[in-house]
Amino acid sequence: MTLRKYIILFAVAAFAACGDVSLSRGMKAFGAVTLASLPTLVTALLNPWIVLGILLLIGFFVSYLTALSWADLTYVLPATAVSYILMVLLARFFLHEHVSIWRWLGVVLITIGVGFVATGPEATPGAHRHNREVACESGGCPTLIGPFSADRVGSNCHELSTQRFEELSDTGSEA
Repeated sequence: MTLRKYIILFAVAAFAACGDVSLSRGMKAFGAVTLASLPTLVTALLNPWIVLGILLLIGFFVSYLTALSWADLTYVLPATAVSYILMVLLARFFLHEHVSIWRWLGVVLITIGVGFVATGPEATPGAHRHNREVACESGGCPTLIGPFSADRVGSNCHELSTQRFEELSDTGSEA
């Protein structure tokens, strides 16, 4: 796995933990939400901690989608479970929450589980056929690698890709 992929997995974990902790801090300042106070929940969006939490969770979502584009869910989710460790540490030292021995034990079990998952392959072979642009060998024209790829690469690669797509579309509609 490349350094870039490690950075993306760390970003998923960090954005998730920091976003959740920010939301928690903001909602503690807001107070309890009940059905009677539901309409005033919109005013919580004015709290800077809530805004920060939302922005961090958007960062989580973007980095999470990035990780899922090259790795299996069964790899990404446990590998980013390190966010639970970070979240407990932030809750303990930033939010000053009491963390019981049972919760710390849970964090240890999560850490052990992450270790097991991290030693396995990141993706099922053949499962991630995303369309990547690559330069053609001769003309520098981009072509798609994936189910609708051109059979050969050359200066007319776009036409070949389009032709191959139409052939596959026609075969699928006749069935």
